[in-house]
Amino acid sequence: MTATAVAPDGVRTSGALPACSPATLLQRAAAHPDRIALRHKDLGIWREYSWRDYAQWVARQARAFHALGVARGDRVAILADNRPEWVVGDMALQAIGAVVVGVYSTSPSAEVEYVLAHSESVVCVVEDEEQLDKIVQVRDQLPALRHVVVMEPRGVRALGSDPRLLSIADFEQRGAGATVDELREWVAQVDPNAVAILVYTSGTTGPPKGAMLRHSNLEASGEAFTSVLGWQEGEEILSYLPLCHILERLLSTILPLRCGVTVNFGGGGESLAQDLRDVQPHRFIGVPRVWEKILASIDIKMRDASWLKRKNYDIWLAHGRRIARKVLSRTPLTPLDRLTYALGWILLYRPLRHHFGLSRVKLAGSGAAPIAPTVLEFFWAIGVKICEGYGMTENTAIATFTAPDDVRIGKVGRSYAGSEIRIADDGEILTRGPGTFAGYFKNEAATREAIDAEGWLHTGDVGTLDADGFLTITDRKKDILITAGGKNVSPSWIENALKVSPWVREAIVIGDKRKYLVALIGIELDTVGDWATRHRIAFTTYADLSARPEVVKLIDAWVQEVNGTLAQVEQVKRFALLPKELDHEEGELTATQKVKRRAIAAQFSDHIEGMYR
Repeated sequence: MTATAVAPDGVRTSGALPACSPATLLQRAAAHPDRIALRHKDLGIWREYSWRDYAQWVARQARAFHALGVARGDRVAILADNRPEWVVGDMALQAIGAVVVGVYSTSPSAEVEYVLAHSESVVCVVEDEEQLDKIVQVRDQLPALRHVVVMEPRGVRALGSDPRLLSIADFEQRGAGATVDELREWVAQVDPNAVAILVYTSGTTGPPKGAMLRHSNLEASGEAFTSVLGWQEGEEILSYLPLCHILERLLSTILPLRCGVTVNFGGGGESLAQDLRDVQPHRFIGVPRVWEKILASIDIKMRDASWLKRKNYDIWLAHGRRIARKVLSRTPLTPLDRLTYALGWILLYRPLRHHFGLSRVKLAGSGAAPIAPTVLEFFWAIGVKICEGYGMTENTAIATFTAPDDVRIGKVGRSYAGSEIRIADDGEILTRGPGTFAGYFKNEAATREAIDAEGWLHTGDVGTLDADGFLTITDRKKDILITAGGKNVSPSWIENALKVSPWVREAIVIGDKRKYLVALIGIELDTVGDWATRHRIAFTTYADLSARPEVVKLIDAWVQEVNGTLAQVEQVKRFALLPKELDHEEGELTATQKVKRRAIAAQFSDHIEGMYR
């Protein structure tokens, strides 16, 4: 990688630089110093930072970390929601050769303790008093931790009395006077084959493992995603998935640096809907749950609309679905189809997309789990082209992606960017390529189990490849059920079918070594609550609502409808509604909202055994 421009402050950035993200930042700041790189919603006001601001901020923090004694190879943790300070700290630490450890802001203190202790982090940057409290609770179990930096120090009383505790202002003061020239000197010493970040896996069946990703892995993934997504300079995205996750790390750091995309940090959490409307991003990537939530919001809004608006919605959505089915099946559109869609665009699709923040979306993506065909069809009907992809932390998300002109329902695309994929004799999906990780931190046995002698990564997923190289994912290898009758059943397939309904938030299918399948179902509080209100069904809490016989009947009708599409051995014979919403802090979900099956089976064993009595 070579940068040849001169920065506006007179600092030359020419000369060879290693292939790493901070080097790309230097190039971007030199070529387009005044263009907007980051935007942050602070107390309702969007604040902007140029590429020059971004680079100088990184230089200041790089010197500050160095002043704290952070050395090459040291691990430094970041415990915060998405915000500019997260990506700035990430770039600063990578620039000085340190290893960045992301910690989910939803993690309970025990999980925070595990990640910080296992990674032997020497510094932890936390967002606010709430996150600091988690550190305080476990501080005695973290002998390697020397300093804690607080981004939002309001309410933190120990500041000034504890030399190990610093506000972000005091921390950055240690980096005052740092220049882009100084940053460039650090970046020039980065080894592309060195570990850049540690990403801790979900830990659905045990303690999380720290996946080590090199600078070269991140660069390879950035190059692959750039070629697939085709981002253009000046486009905007919204950063909202956790930055600890490899996908959001690529979307909010690697790709914007390569392509000159502006990253917007909204209020996070419940403000996602408003943030989407504010930003109107050009690209939007989400897990199926996000798309299902948007669809449920549209459903609720249309129920509140006037008769005329509902009729307009029903008519043009029906036309849109019909045309979408033709597009998705690669059937040529007639002139009448095109005219019909143009009218639908004016009367429904464009205003609907604008209201939900999707008016400028050129290409959308879905990953982490299969998306229901009906959800996919709906968004294609209104012109939001969702394309599925497949990847994981251990291959830096480089595996497969679906081209928008060749979408195949139920498949997650073909391999790309020099990556290889094949199916093992037992059905496991194997990948190999430049994104393959360096291994698990302090766990050689797990590394040998994951990467074989030929360099193939054993993903733990089961699937098939068709004659055209398109991948279909069946399930996680460890989650396949074998009934008492000896039949292999994929629970994920059935669970995803159940979760298509706007009434269903969670579905956990059970039946290993049992005579038939049962399911624990969690209702969607917003939509079921709205339904109950319309039907004058009084309720007070989630548990109260889920216990209502009318709600049980509502879900039963949906379960029977899904059963009608399944083979007899796959049908859910009985179900029970969960009395509470599943929660990460209570150990029922991972930080990425995946169900911890063992924990659920233990916690709700009475419900499960009741369905088999």
